[in-house]
Amino acid sequence: MIAYAIRRIALIIPTLFAIMVVNFVIVQAAPGGPVEQMISRLKGSTVSATERVSGGTGELQPQATGSDTRYRGARGLDPALIKELEKQYGFDKPPLDRFLLMMRNYITFDFGTSFFRDRRVVDLIKDKLPVSISIGLWITYLVSIPLGIKKAVRDGSRFDVWTSAVIIVAYAVPSFLFAVLLIVLFAGGSYFSIFPLRGLVSDNWSSLSWPMRIADYFWHIALPITALVISGFATLTMLTKNCFLEEINKQYVLTARSKGLTEHRVLYGHVFRNAMLLVVAAFPAALIGILFTGSLLIEVIFSLDGLGLLGFEAAINRDYPIMFATLYVFTLIGLLLKLISDLTYMLIDPRIDFAARRT
Repeated sequence: MIAYAIRRIALIIPTLFAIMVVNFVIVQAAPGGPVEQMISRLKGSTVSATERVSGGTGELQPQATGSDTRYRGARGLDPALIKELEKQYGFDKPPLDRFLLMMRNYITFDFGTSFFRDRRVVDLIKDKLPVSISIGLWITYLVSIPLGIKKAVRDGSRFDVWTSAVIIVAYAVPSFLFAVLLIVLFAGGSYFSIFPLRGLVSDNWSSLSWPMRIADYFWHIALPITALVISGFATLTMLTKNCFLEEINKQYVLTARSKGLTEHRVLYGHVFRNAMLLVVAAFPAALIGILFTGSLLIEVIFSLDGLGLLGFEAAINRDYPIMFATLYVFTLIGLLLKLISDLTYMLIDPRIDFAARRT
């Protein structure tokens, strides 16, 4: 197992590097770079994230008019100011030099400073990460796995039928639409005003006692978590149910029951380890999906300043340090989680031996 882990860790380095190269090249080709963004702010206008502009990559590209200005909207500005902006954002260096410098800093987790927030990127990520995790994966697994096991045990019963109907409906409803419905019903929209509409904690949270802090925290995240989990738990619940059904019908389960073992011991002492292999395999992708995309609209609707909203605003504003830092961190997390899930396979089922295979 140790040799396999070492080989996988060694493969993480070139994989991460390749992903960063591809994304760096793609981003450089996108219109409306940070220099153009700042020029538009200085002149009181905006640059569309989808509008093709001259010099959109931040490179020096002469316009067809023959003007000395090399960025759209820069006409009339002091050339020394343009040079200063290029130096400020690092565009006074060739793309290859910028990329190599970035990767050298990223090895030590030095992500630099945000172009437009004037804060260290690592501090921004630390601030936003708890928000995204709070409305993320743990509730999904906490609800889905026990529900899937119970459905498998009571397969074909009334409980199984009506919960399957609820799951199908929940899967069909987009999370952001369900979030709007929850606001209308329970957050002062039209009916009840039970839960707060925005934020993760109350303004006086720091002055509360620890039990009240915990209660206030769960009070604020009740609606966002419900909206986010309602469609996400459907797939995991059915996956858990099907995995348990397949294992329950195997010979070793009948043998365990014939020996007089309790149903709880059979399910959690024998079936659980084998049935959870596919669920463990889905964990890395589910976590990254929640952190990158799943919570964006929920964060916007409930005014939660998390990583989804941070990444979206960084992409719109072409805040490259935040864009590349979040990509780097969560790609690294995804690769490490994949390794951990493979090692967990070996702990759950000793028959699996990745070390015997060539990576």
